[in-house]
Amino acid sequence: MTTKKKHVIAVDLGAESGRVMRVDLDGARLSTHEIHRFPNVPVMANGTLHWDVLRLWKDITDGLRAARADSANPPASIGVDTWGVDFALLDRDGRLLANPVHYRDRRTEGMMDWVFQRMPRREVFQRTGIQFMPLNGLYQFASLVRDNSPLLSVADGFLTIADLFNYWLSGARTCEFTHVTTQQMYNPVANDWDRELLSCVELPTRIFPEIVQPGTRIGAYEGVPVILPGCHDTASAVVAVPTSTKNYAYLSSGTWSLLGLELTEPIINDAAYEANLTNEGGVYGTFRLLKNIAGMWLVQQCRAAWARQGTSYDYAYIKQLAAEAEPFRSFIDPDAPDFFAPDDMPAAIRDYCARTGQPVPETPGQIARAAYEGLAFKYRYVLEKLIDVSGQPVETLHIIGGGSQNDLLCQMTADAIGRRVVAGPAEGTAIGNGIVQLISLGELADLRQARQALAASVALVVYEPQSTAAWDAEFGRFQKLIV
Repeated sequence: MTTKKKHVIAVDLGAESGRVMRVDLDGARLSTHEIHRFPNVPVMANGTLHWDVLRLWKDITDGLRAARADSANPPASIGVDTWGVDFALLDRDGRLLANPVHYRDRRTEGMMDWVFQRMPRREVFQRTGIQFMPLNGLYQFASLVRDNSPLLSVADGFLTIADLFNYWLSGARTCEFTHVTTQQMYNPVANDWDRELLSCVELPTRIFPEIVQPGTRIGAYEGVPVILPGCHDTASAVVAVPTSTKNYAYLSSGTWSLLGLELTEPIINDAAYEANLTNEGGVYGTFRLLKNIAGMWLVQQCRAAWARQGTSYDYAYIKQLAAEAEPFRSFIDPDAPDFFAPDDMPAAIRDYCARTGQPVPETPGQIARAAYEGLAFKYRYVLEKLIDVSGQPVETLHIIGGGSQNDLLCQMTADAIGRRVVAGPAEGTAIGNGIVQLISLGELADLRQARQALAASVALVVYEPQSTAAWDAEFGRFQKLIV
């Protein structure tokens, strides 16, 4: 490991906000410094929900400009990670054809059945190992075929949402492995795009570029090397799990909760199919057996709805109100369709509780508690599925990302799953992004050494299970809500 101070730049784009972060390696210690934070605000235009990628690009370049001015030493490299499943299309001159569409747009309604008419559902899973969600890139892209979109006749290049920004930074039109796997169009056995699947749904296979691995240098931006981290933000977050043991699970907690195990190969069998688990690519030859769970999105959207109604709560106060509310009064399945894109999240939670025969939460505290308890119960439900399918025991759950700072939810989770929870680092995605860059630069030897350095560098909070009997008693009631 290097003894000199070195830093890299991690561009970390989430569904709610983006950040340009400096990741420092000083001897054996890793640290982060936020340079520029900015909102990620979708835009509705003519009935379609888009990502505002040009605004994001300006914020990225503003942050990179500030990063160069922020330090006497230039960054050693730049890496980008983003949310998954979305993509962009380019014309023959490499120009963006249209603003990428948001995964919560309604164009994917009915698309899963449309695809399964052309290739059976079980075969799609056998080929890709990816869980079925209508937001996956496969169903988004197939909607262009169904709707006879003129974009298909002029598209000359496909890039994942992360690789669009990589292209604008470096000029390289490639697709990074971990982000590709989220699209449900990659075949881990063939180690390539599943061109037979693409052909079955009439997608133009010629536009899909080379798939490259994390750690690859693809070019430079204003003289600074651009190095691919795990470009899917969860892949980067898992890099930052500060563990030296095998029997652990991770929970990347942000707008989405992604709960899973780090394995050396995908598990594609009947049990994984029945549990609707996913095998997403990881760094350095790993796969992430996991499940997507609607995460802090629930509370984010409640907060936004209350603000529209004239009452502004910060997240700390919402958590306090939830802590003061009666436990186990009512709770939700976070992944029920009711909560994917409602116009009014508190109303959706109230309606769901009424429909499922539970007391209707009325106060903000009751609504937030229903969301938090639903998340903790769903974590237990999914963790048990992961253990059953993989056969891997789990002694500790590592929670990384912004949700690791929510002590109420962390303790609820420990109580629900009956296992120790280790929370931190909160900036796991940016740190994991930076770690892969530093390994590629030769500043860190490998992932094991990086995780040892990380464990010595960040403050971790341990939550031991406490009131497990009460959570055990209510779990059966929660399971009846799962559809």
